[in-house]
Amino acid sequence: MPSRTKLAKTEKRPRGRPRAYEPETALRQAAEAFWKTGYSGTSLDDISAATGMNRPSLRAAFGDKHDIYVMALTHYWERKFEAMHKAFASGGTLAETLMKVYEAALAIYFSGDEHALGCFVVGTAITEAPFDEQIQTLAADGFRKLDADFEARFKLARTRGEIGAGADPKALALLASATMHSLAVRARAGSSRTELKKLAQKAVAVMCG
Repeated sequence: MPSRTKLAKTEKRPRGRPRAYEPETALRQAAEAFWKTGYSGTSLDDISAATGMNRPSLRAAFGDKHDIYVMALTHYWERKFEAMHKAFASGGTLAETLMKVYEAALAIYFSGDEHALGCFVVGTAITEAPFDEQIQTLAADGFRKLDADFEARFKLARTRGEIGAGADPKALALLASATMHSLAVRARAGSSRTELKKLAQKAVAVMCG
């Protein structure tokens, strides 16, 4: 017959094992692995090392490599648009608003611990998009949303008289988005944050002129 001490120990033992990781933290760490080496260059072993989770745990929590990447891409867009919308809603002139948007983007592009990583979408999704319909759709949808946000701000600027009555908000929006993509590429190619802020200022001067 078991002793009371053994029974007490048995009764106090928690059922099951608590998770040794936080899903949001693990997903962020997985995203950073993809961000550094791209989708094709990142293996499940790399993700396992980045998150501290073994492969079975990764599969149980998130699915396969493709599933993890899609979640990381979706989370990146959510993070970026949260920052963009905050900048768009900050008030001020058109030029001030556009600079706040670009500065918010640069804060993300230079958020790496060691190197500027640029845009997660431009750096990782674009190379996979031609061969993966789901990734292509996620990337394209995000770009269209970005274009629409810029276009809405230029329409407001035209209504307020900040730009000429004959200005084309859609064309200006495409130029504004292209400027953001250029900042992302140049950040990853080694341009400094100061250099890119000056580039953004010059682009804004053209768009507002």
